[in-house]
Amino acid sequence: MSELGIEALQVQQVTLDVTINKSEIVCLGGPSGSGKSLLLRAIADLIPHRGRVRLDDIWCDMLPAHQWRRQVGLLPAESQWWRDRVGEHFTDPEPSWFEQLGFSMDVLGWEVARCSTGEKQRLAILRLLCQRPKALLLDEPTASLDPDSISRAETLLQNYVRDAAAPAIWVTHDPQQQQRVARRRLVIRNDRVVEETL
Repeated sequence: MSELGIEALQVQQVTLDVTINKSEIVCLGGPSGSGKSLLLRAIADLIPHRGRVRLDDIWCDMLPAHQWRRQVGLLPAESQWWRDRVGEHFTDPEPSWFEQLGFSMDVLGWEVARCSTGEKQRLAILRLLCQRPKALLLDEPTASLDPDSISRAETLLQNYVRDAAAPAIWVTHDPQQQQRVARRRLVIRNDRVVEETL
């Protein structure tokens, strides 16, 4: 059970102050190029930034970067794959999660190169969840998926957030998806982050 606290986090001209409670998804929106992905990368401690981020009582700067990123898991908008086979990217696969996203465990033997963009995206979601992070940073996790896969991914991610009592920030441009997955949203407007209730 975790709480994600973000205090005066500044990247470029955008500043974010927010607390995300355990089991809560907060959507982050704004025009393309407004800084949404940069904010997620700063929370994950991947780029220089001002301000502080904490997970419960542990501040980001108290942990080595790799330990922080294991607990605060980032799903980038475009998945990266560095080994030839899918299974080489997983250490503790959860069969039921694979099934929920339409895969049998045979997928672990596939070559990454044969996977479609949508398959890679679903597998990237699974790769992140199988690391059991305590908080999720989701950068357009369903942007390249068909409607059935979007529904499956939303359900899996919402269940993970609930069951792991994990806070999550979910970047999406889709107002209907925002309504489905969150009760609060943050919107970047003219370098300001405004909170709205859904």
